[in-house]
Parts: sequence; structure tokens; C-alpha cells
Amino acid sequence: MAKRQTWFLSGIDTDAGKTYVTAALVKYLFDLGKKVTSFKLIQTGSPDGRSIDIDAHRKLAEMPESDLDRAKLTYPEVYTYPASPHLAAELDGRPIDFNKIEAALKQVESQFDYVIVEGAGGLMVPLTRDLLTIDYAARQNWPLLLVTSGKLGSINHTLLSLEAAAKRGMKIAGVLYNAWPEADPVIGPDTIKFLREYIGEHYPECAFCLSPYYQNGKFCPTPDFSGLFTANGGEK
Repeated sequence: MAKRQTWFLSGIDTDAGKTYVTAALVKYLFDLGKKVTSFKLIQTGSPDGRSIDIDAHRKLAEMPESDLDRAKLTYPEVYTYPASPHLAAELDGRPIDFNKIEAALKQVESQFDYVIVEGAGGLMVPLTRDLLTIDYAARQNWPLLLVTSGKLGSINHTLLSLEAAAKRGMKIAGVLYNAWPEADPVIGPDTIKFLREYIGEHYPECAFCLSPYYQNGKFCPTPDFSGLFTANGGEK
């Protein structure tokens, strides 16, 4: 894997656990001594102008706020209402400035080896009335990290998301199973088994990783995403 890597992390739906998994992956790389940060593509539902998700990443990963965080370069576009970006932007009367986002990301990428760009909701969430998240991400050539879980319906949502990404020519780098909060004890393990086997057969270059639980103020067990690097050719 190239030294400098930017991934796009999305979920199968709004409540897939993207924020927890992003934090777990950032912590994994940070604890290995890597220069890593997260970047929020568009933050909604934040009346005070801060990024709820970036703040959560730092807290969960036990990382200090960076100068880029303080300058709001890791979350360049923030909207008030907790809605899809296209609607939140319309309600605030301020269109999404994609040039601003891309300029900020370029600055962030210049200072970090690994950048995890977290989207809002699922892949088909509209950024504008004419642009879906998945189409924007595909245009940027970002490898996809898809967060799934063991809740009822997640297999369907996962496979639909993978097909949509593959149709657009996206590199699917990994499917990350969010184990927290704990799924139904029957459905959860079978979902892991099914997805692991399905992905292995249909997307052999895609890693399938288990993200840890978050309990009592820490990730348990210690995050291990080594499979993501193994599946994608290892670090260089």
C-alpha cells in the first residue's frame, strides 16, 4: 500500500457505526506510530460550527486535537440541521463548497500518511440535488471502506452497497464489521460468516475486518485491522 493513503469510509446506512469504526481504525494506525487523521466530508446537525464526528474520533481514539482540527481544515463544511447534506445546505442557505473541501483535504493530506474521509450516512446519500455521495467519492478515486453490522437487514444493505460501488468502478478496499453495540446472538455471528464467505468469493481483493467493541471508555479488544493491509498488498 502506498505510503500516503486516503480512504473513503461510508456505511450501509445512517446508524451503521461509521464514527466508532473510523475512530478504531485511526487509533489502530496512531498506536502503530503512523501519521493518521480523520476528515469529515460534510458535517450536518452542528449548530455551533464544530464537527461532532471529528470531536468523537479524537475522544474515542484518545488522540489530541490537531492544529488542523483547530483551523477546521478536517471539517471544512458544517451545517446546522441534522439532515442529508443537500437539505442541510438548503436550510442554511449556503451551498456546499466542494472547492473548499478539496483544498482543505489537500492540506490535510500533505501532513499525514493516512487520511480517513468519513461520509454522511450511506453511499447513496445526496450531497446536492444532482450529486450522490457515491458518485462524488468515485470521482475522487478514493478506495472504499464500508461499515456494516449484524443488525437485521444488514446483509441486504451491504450487498447492495458493494454492487453500487463496483458498478461505478470504485476500489473496494474493505468491509468493516461494527461489533458495537452487540447484535442479536443468532443473527450477528451468521452475518459475519455469510459476509466473510460472500466477499471472499465475489470481492477477493476486499478485506473483511472485525471492528472491536467500545465499552467502559475503550475499544475491546485492542483494534487490529492488519487484514486490511494484507488484502491491499501491505504497507510500503
